[in-house]
Order: sequence, then structure tokens, then C-alpha cells
Amino acid sequence: MTHQTVGHTVEGARGGPLADCPDTALVPPAREPHCPVDITLTALAGRWTPLVLREFLRRGEATYSELSAALPALSDKVLSDRLAQLTRVGVIERHRTPGWPPRVRYVLTGRGRALEPVVHSMWEWGSAGQP
Repeated sequence: MTHQTVGHTVEGARGGPLADCPDTALVPPAREPHCPVDITLTALAGRWTPLVLREFLRRGEATYSELSAALPALSDKVLSDRLAQLTRVGVIERHRTPGWPPRVRYVLTGRGRALEPVVHSMWEWGSAGQP
């Protein structure tokens, strides 16, 4: 099968855990993805998203301030966008504590914890160095 965007032939064991998605599962970005790899990539989309997820995997939960301190190069707007994105896809939950000032904690969900092997694999691959 030739991948639509890369243009090279993908050889693999059909029916295995990384079986090719049918061409009908590959959709333009504006639509909801159906291919499991595309679903994962959509959930982790954005330059800083995997690093924000890494912080949740290390901590389990965090406040906005804690995340901002852990990722100082990340702008407030991008951090807010990434937290909203991860909340929308069910990776984290937003918990607001009543009172003044209101306090918000973000907590990793089971769905988010399930991404730990993905992030670990990214860590291992990155640790192996450049080719």
C-alpha cells in the first residue's frame, strides 16, 4: 500500500497490531479521525502537547502555575490551549475548587495514563540519539 502523504510503500503484517488503516479511515484534518494512529496524533497535536503530557505523567496532577514553572519557555496562551485540548480529548480533567480566589487543578485521567507507554517510547527513541 502506498501512503497518501509520504508516497512510499509500507510493508507490514496485515492484521497485526499496526495493521494499515483502510484508505477510507484517512480523512482530511477538519474531520474526526478513524484510524487509531491518527486519533492518537490528533490527541497529541501541537508542538508542546507531549511535553505537557509528560509533566502530568510525572506528577499525576498539577496547577497551571506548576505547569508554567515546569515549562518556562511555553507561553501562557499555548499552555492554556494545550490544557483545553487535553481536557477535550479526555486525557486530563479540570477540577475547580470553590472559594476566592478560585483554584483549578488538572488531573490525569485513566485515558491519559494509558498514554504513558507512548511517551516512554518517545523518551527511549529520543535518548538513543541521532542517526
